[in-house]
Amino acid sequence: MSKKYCAVPFLVWLAAGTVIPLAMILYYGLTDRTGAFTLNNILAIFQPVHGQALGLSLLLALISTAICLLLAFPLALILKDSSLGRRGFIIFIFILPMWMNFLLRTMAWQVILEKGGIFNTVLTHLHLPALTIINTPAAVVLGMVYDFLPFMVLPIYNAMMKIDDSIIEAAYDLGAGKSTVLRRILLPMSIPGIASGITMVFVPSLTTFVISNILGGGKIYLIGNIIEQEFTTSANWNLGSGLSLVMMLFIIVSMAALNALDKNGEGNFI
Repeated sequence: MSKKYCAVPFLVWLAAGTVIPLAMILYYGLTDRTGAFTLNNILAIFQPVHGQALGLSLLLALISTAICLLLAFPLALILKDSSLGRRGFIIFIFILPMWMNFLLRTMAWQVILEKGGIFNTVLTHLHLPALTIINTPAAVVLGMVYDFLPFMVLPIYNAMMKIDDSIIEAAYDLGAGKSTVLRRILLPMSIPGIASGITMVFVPSLTTFVISNILGGGKIYLIGNIIEQEFTTSANWNLGSGLSLVMMLFIIVSMAALNALDKNGEGNFI
C-alpha cells in the first residue's frame, strides 16, 4: 500500500475538523439570514458595544501575556540550571493542574476569590481588609495567567535548553558578568521561544469567554462572550461568524508578526 494512503485518515480529520468549519464560518460571515452577500456582519465590529468588547479583550490579553512572560522567563532560567531530577519534579508540579478539567480549574478560582472565599477568609484572620476581586477585570486576568502560564514557560524552557552551555562558559571566561550573559546571550537566544510562548498565550486570552463568564460574573464582556452569545442566545450565526472572521484576522496578523522572530521554528514546543 502506498504511503500516501496512510495520510487519508488525517486528511479526513483535517477536512471535518478544520476546513469545513472554517468554510461555514466564512459563508455565514459574508451572508445575511436570507443568504445574500453582505459585509455588515464584519463591519459590525465598529459598533460601540462590539468595539469596546474588542478593546477590552485586547487590553486584558496583552496584560495577561506580559505577566505570563515576566513569570515564565525566570522560571525557565531556574529549570535550565536545575539538575535533571529536580527539573523533572518542578515541571511535573507545574503541569499537574493541567490534568484537571479547564472549567473546574477556573471555577476553583471563583471559590477562592469570592467575597466569602478562601482569600478573603485568610485576610480576615490576619486582620486585613477584605478585597473585592471577583467579577472584576483583575479576576479575569488572574484566571488567564493561571490557565495559560504553562504555555509560556514550556516554549521558553525548550529554547533555553537548546543553548550550548559552552557559549555561556566562554562568555564568563571572557569576563562577562551575569547581567551581560543574560542580556547578550540568554535573552536573544530565547527570542524564538518567547515568540512562540506569546502566541500560545495571547491567542487563547484574546478569544476566551469561559474565564470571563465565571470570574467576571457576566459583568465583563469580552469579544469572545459576544460571539458566544450570538451563536447560542441570539441564534444569529451570521453576526457571530462575521465577528469571528475579525478575530481570525487579528490572530493571523499577530501570529505572522511573532513568527518573523522564529523563522527556523526553533521556539516551538510541539
